[in-house]
Amino acid sequence: MFRPEYSRLIASLPATVPFVAPDVLERISGRGISLRLGANESAFGISPQAQFAILQAIGRISWYGDPESFRLREKLAHMHRVAMGNLVIGSGIDDLLGLVVRAFVEQGTSVVTSLGSYPTFSYHVAGYGGALHFVPYRDYRNDLSGLAVAAIETGARLIYLANPDNPTGSWHGAGCLDTFLHEVPNNCVVLLDEAYGEFLLPEDVLPIIPEDPRVIRLRTFSKAHGMAGARIGYGIAAAEAITAFSKVRVQFGVNSLAQAGALASLDDSRFIASVITAVAEGRDEYYVLGQKLGMPALRSATNFVALDTGSASKAQYIKDSLLQRGVFVRVPGTAPLDQLIRVTVGTPGERTAFAEALRDLAEYLCLPGSEAPNSIESDSHGPGLRGSS
Repeated sequence: MFRPEYSRLIASLPATVPFVAPDVLERISGRGISLRLGANESAFGISPQAQFAILQAIGRISWYGDPESFRLREKLAHMHRVAMGNLVIGSGIDDLLGLVVRAFVEQGTSVVTSLGSYPTFSYHVAGYGGALHFVPYRDYRNDLSGLAVAAIETGARLIYLANPDNPTGSWHGAGCLDTFLHEVPNNCVVLLDEAYGEFLLPEDVLPIIPEDPRVIRLRTFSKAHGMAGARIGYGIAAAEAITAFSKVRVQFGVNSLAQAGALASLDDSRFIASVITAVAEGRDEYYVLGQKLGMPALRSATNFVALDTGSASKAQYIKDSLLQRGVFVRVPGTAPLDQLIRVTVGTPGERTAFAEALRDLAEYLCLPGSEAPNSIESDSHGPGLRGSS
């Protein structure tokens, strides 16, 4: 039988995915998920104005969407005080990450990121043959000095930095980022993933200098805007970078419903402010819960909180046990982050249900002399999924 010959790069890559989706976990485990608190989706829905705009746009779904996303770029340009030529629209940050990597990374190109940071970026780098160099977190925060030094030592062409960070929720303010940019080599591009940027205080947001060729910033409508399923995000960069992206991006890759919803959501600032307030209240509840249960919560500038269980085995056991109860949370796959449980800020009812489930487990785990039983990962998730949290 004839068998196609794949490229050497593709043939060398392991058959992995950055995340195991909750829908996949349901199919593998045979259990339904009642509390979906592991994917950092918004528990507060989308703007009513965005919902109405999407419903209106359905009547034109037989047409292709605008390949230039003109009206959305026009609105974003006004909002960020940049030219339309400084903006690219993509089907979510994951799509844009691939676009940036494709533009700057060739076989063997050195790329620097934090060890345990958002895995989809590393997934793209591997897919284009780049050489990844990892810098460990320092006290659950991205080590900015370490990243800059690694870029110098490896001759990196690209640094990836999630700020606020996923999976820890930590962040660096504008002053620290400005110092970091001055430490990075001039020929190295800093890719700032600002998926959770709406949750930062204004004074912590790095000013946008659109024609700085060293900085590319990515934003999304998946978090505060609650449009994760629509798959839409955008990048802000120097015009020359946007031109480069336009050479290879999928021209009709952003659907018309997503464009209509995103445009309307930008006009509903009151709704977005209400989401940010509700998330802040939920984070405070998680901080108190973690303190009471002996699982201190890391301060977060995102729509999730990471609870420190004290050990990787305990975190894994709690995650698996919660899944058996229909509660989906995540545990990072890299030490020492693998002792954290990452929990999305849900609605008040969801937070109450999560707190009750976690208290039940904590009472057992905190008994004097008790230890977490052996992980039941293979029973609840199926074989081959460990490390894909």
